[in-house]
Amino acid sequence: MYKIKDVADRSGFSTATLRYYEDIGLLPAAERSAAGYRLYDDSTLERLAFIGRAKQLGCALGEINDLAAAWDSGRCGPVQDRLRAKVAEKLTDAQRRIVELTVLAEDLRRAATALERPRPDGPCDDTCGCVSDTSTAGMAVLERAVARGARRASEPGDHPIACTLAGSSLRGRVDDWQALLTHVVARQPLDRGVRAVFGSTVPLDEVMRLTAAEQACCQFLSFAITVDARGVALEVIAPPAAIDVVHALFGEAAAD
Repeated sequence: MYKIKDVADRSGFSTATLRYYEDIGLLPAAERSAAGYRLYDDSTLERLAFIGRAKQLGCALGEINDLAAAWDSGRCGPVQDRLRAKVAEKLTDAQRRIVELTVLAEDLRRAATALERPRPDGPCDDTCGCVSDTSTAGMAVLERAVARGARRASEPGDHPIACTLAGSSLRGRVDDWQALLTHVVARQPLDRGVRAVFGSTVPLDEVMRLTAAEQACCQFLSFAITVDARGVALEVIAPPAAIDVVHALFGEAAAD
């Protein structure tokens, strides 16, 4: 026979928890010594090991109480059947929460990127990331470019204004550009485009990777990486009909 402190040491449950489990019927009432101390036997330790396992699998006390009824039968079959059903429910719920957390993590990553951008000179607006998802506008414009499909450009010899990416690939590309453009400190107007000027930290490898990838899927865009006395910059130009795509993805030069 074990005193309550011995059971607590062996099981990992606190003495207060053991008393509570007894009060709610999860543990059978303990025997008492002549001095009135609670006394437990090995079957209590076995039951507590089962309770601990059920808690580890995410079962609530009410669910464990139901499982304990099967445990009292002294046969593994009914216990395993009920526990297997509970585990299946918990697995489905866990997978759903993983999806929800994955979506939340992606939203938080985009928000963190947006909140690194230069802040507006005045109240919050749709560009600062405080009141809206700044990638939404860019995604809407680019998705419209995808929907255009093979629509011809406005000038002979130009490539069709179309993007070969779609769905999650398009979203991922937008996110990659937004992460890179957090290093941009200024935007200057170009004829049919924009010049994005990088600060002192320039991830040049990423600039080259993304421009090559973008050229492969959006051939109507033209890129030039310039390095001169003004610093490092990425110049992007497009046909007049696609200037909205340039501004949505790369930003627009501030008005003088």
